[in-house]
Amino acid sequence: MKHKNKTTEHASQPPRSFSAWLGEMREFLRGRFNLEEDKAQRDEVVANISKGVEFRGVNLWVLIFATMVASLGLNVNSAAVIIGAMLISPIMGPIMGVGLSLGINDFDLLKRSLRNLALMFIVAIVTSTLYFFISPLSSNSSELLARTVPTTYDVLIALFGGLAGIMAQTRQDRTSTVIPGVAIATALIPPLCTAGFGLATGQFRFFLGALYLFFINSVFIALATYLMVRFLGYEKKVFINRARERKVKRLMMIITLVTFIPSVVIGFHMVRVSVFEAVADKYVAQVFNFPQTQVIECNKHYAGGRKLSRIELLLVGEPLGEAVIENARAQLAGYGLERTELVVRQANTEDRVDVVSLQRSYQELLGEKNRRIEEMSSQLKRYRMTNVEVNDVACEIGALMENVRAVSLTKGITFDVKGTPGDTTLICVVTRKDSTQLLDRETLKNWLRVRTKIANVKLFVEP
Repeated sequence: MKHKNKTTEHASQPPRSFSAWLGEMREFLRGRFNLEEDKAQRDEVVANISKGVEFRGVNLWVLIFATMVASLGLNVNSAAVIIGAMLISPIMGPIMGVGLSLGINDFDLLKRSLRNLALMFIVAIVTSTLYFFISPLSSNSSELLARTVPTTYDVLIALFGGLAGIMAQTRQDRTSTVIPGVAIATALIPPLCTAGFGLATGQFRFFLGALYLFFINSVFIALATYLMVRFLGYEKKVFINRARERKVKRLMMIITLVTFIPSVVIGFHMVRVSVFEAVADKYVAQVFNFPQTQVIECNKHYAGGRKLSRIELLLVGEPLGEAVIENARAQLAGYGLERTELVVRQANTEDRVDVVSLQRSYQELLGEKNRRIEEMSSQLKRYRMTNVEVNDVACEIGALMENVRAVSLTKGITFDVKGTPGDTTLICVVTRKDSTQLLDRETLKNWLRVRTKIANVKLFVEP
């Protein structure tokens, strides 16, 4: 009876509406993504970031040491050393100071941040340039090359890394690993060291490319800081003098536009370049998939505006006919590459590489090398002035002949007067126990020939 009443009561409850369920879901997500629980006070965050802006004393020396460590890591192509330099470097302070000052309308903090950012830039460039100028290693390592060409991923890393960094700075507990992780991910000090390498070696392409990467990372970290400060609703600084407030706001707006708008335009351009290259790779992989022909080089050149982008291919193997190439050009539109020019370079039939002949040539070259090595090893054994097993031979001679007290054996090469080497010669010097008793020289020489396998034996008997 009770079970029946419970069933009736449950059936009489009206079903929950979709709006109620949506409200519960909203409250659940709001609780999960709430940033108010561990939020630090505004003044505390501003004071902490302002303290990290200054480059004097310890911070300045640490920057110099971090620059030297990063330069060494780039020089020896060591990713571990470069990561260590990123952790040491205090370079994030002025950049986050710029974003914070723009977010809270603090013109004095903006001036200090830009001034210290310029000082940091000059010190890092001078330090790395001096190091690479005196360093004996001047090759272009892979780590150096990676710091000269920014990509879309660098923009996204700087943006999301900056968001994580400023979010960690606004918490009461700042002992987490977020700040070191951001320092590693955004990679600010290695581009400056690469710029110093470009100056020291006269490779201005490296210098400009590295500065470009540093500018992109710095701007998007500052932009992320600005966005997070505005999202958290930090109170803006209020000026007593309204005229000065309008002047400062106008100036900060100009600085914001001059800094952020070009970087955003550059970022969108990089996105378009990345999309073009990805689509071009897919097009080449699918359209130029021939069993007897291979693409060994693919160069992609993106051109915005009215100019045509270009895909240049270098093919080896069975040459493709003009009809096949025209058909490939006709498929460009199907991949969204309408404004793209296709350039195909391929070897003629007479110029094709015969792989079998090439392998045979390599095998012959390897065989010749092995033969020369064996010949040189044989000559080395002939010229090597090492003693024969003197201890064993001496013991055996002592057992063979009673009147022998000591034995000296030396193996050498006989040369004629023109310096031409001849046969190997064994020189044996025997000291007798009793000088009055004779020694059977011929028996001893014959035994030495058999024992040492050297036909030319010179025997000397001391009194």
